[in-house]
Amino acid sequence: QVQLVESGGGLVQAGGSLRLTCVASRINFSTYTMAWYRQAPGKRRDLVARITTGGTMNYADSVEGRFTISRDNAKNTVYLQMNNLKPEDTAIYSCNANGPFSTNYYWGQGTQVTVSS
Repeated sequence: QVQLVESGGGLVQAGGSLRLTCVASRINFSTYTMAWYRQAPGKRRDLVARITTGGTMNYADSVEGRFTISRDNAKNTVYLQMNNLKPEDTAIYSCNANGPFSTNYYWGQGTQVTVSS
């Protein structure tokens, strides 16, 4: 069974940093585009950052310049380094794996990030 396990969330003051980690199991990790999404209370889930199999990165405008996504294919892991956090970054952050076929689409359980002002 495919698993995506996130960690690294928590409570931080505005201006602080966190690094989220997502470890994937039972997938051919290097063939998957990996992404981080977030969902704040009462809002839809939005894309935060994406990294393709070739290493191309995309970011939401709201996090550009503050967040960095990276991957380590040897460790089946994707990271999200979040710097200069703002209260509006408060949300549940979920890891997503999107593989080469339409059925290869998986979500992690999410990790809570709370930024206090």
